[in-house]
Amino acid sequence: MKNNLAKLQKVELRDVWNHEAIDFTKWLAQKENLDLLSEEIGVGIRLVQTEANVGRFNVDILAEEENSDRKIIIENQLEDTNHDHLGKIITYASGYDAEIIVWIVKDFREEHQKAVDWLNEHTDEGINFFLIKIELWQIDGSSPAPKFDIISKPNEWAKAIKTNSSGGELTDTKIQQLDFWTKFKNFVQANDKKIRLQTPRPQHWYNVSAGSSEAHIGLTINTRENLFGCEIYINRNKELFSFLKEHKEEIEKELGEKAEWVDAPIASRIKIGKEVSGVFDQKQSEEYFKWIYEKTILFQKVFGKYFKEYKK
Repeated sequence: MKNNLAKLQKVELRDVWNHEAIDFTKWLAQKENLDLLSEEIGVGIRLVQTEANVGRFNVDILAEEENSDRKIIIENQLEDTNHDHLGKIITYASGYDAEIIVWIVKDFREEHQKAVDWLNEHTDEGINFFLIKIELWQIDGSSPAPKFDIISKPNEWAKAIKTNSSGGELTDTKIQQLDFWTKFKNFVQANDKKIRLQTPRPQHWYNVSAGSSEAHIGLTINTRENLFGCEIYINRNKELFSFLKEHKEEIEKELGEKAEWVDAPIASRIKIGKEVSGVFDQKQSEEYFKWIYEKTILFQKVFGKYFKEYKK
């Protein structure tokens, strides 16, 4: 039996995006296209502004990370990398105190890839550089489809270890926390390509987007009580907390269990927990990852609709 296979053909970028700023930046700034980039680099991107001012220059896209509000700059270059744009991304990063820097190019020169790798190796864990090659492909005359190819990216584990070691001794607990959240992120990404997770850090909490700028999901490890937690963390918004509490009965019914409602002076929390024999028990880690992941998805689903209702 003969298989009829289609032909994959590369499309020139300028055939689709003639002008870098007018065409490509405008295309990339659309939510569905920023989502494509987000999925590729594992960082939730929320647009702030295009052509944002930095002195006499303009950064193509200024954005924020969805679940942390860290500043992101995206510089587009529909040509091969050059020294001019390398200098620009550093200037833009300093101008906006950005922690995530994305350089999207048609192609790259080896010296510029090495420069980005060097920046990732010699900056702390808060600063992350991505060098990304963009291509367009079509099948038998179909509409062109974009493909992002990561050329350089930060080594999350190495940067976290380096930063904390230089800032003081990294304790065994901190190393275990970093290891746990790194493996948790890998577990989730192997099973769910849609959810975006932040860079793991050696700390007892891990934040995930809840679909609202007013709150986020906080995942926690309590080593003293051997307890995992999943909570909605609301910062300085008592009205939102009161609104959710009015629906306490329905929310807990949808969660399938009672939650602890904590109305503190600054931040309010709605949380559930899971007691275990040992939070860093390697034999049980996959079971723990599964529980944390499932509760994260449940919280996004349950509270997401109430956040939308609150905005109306």
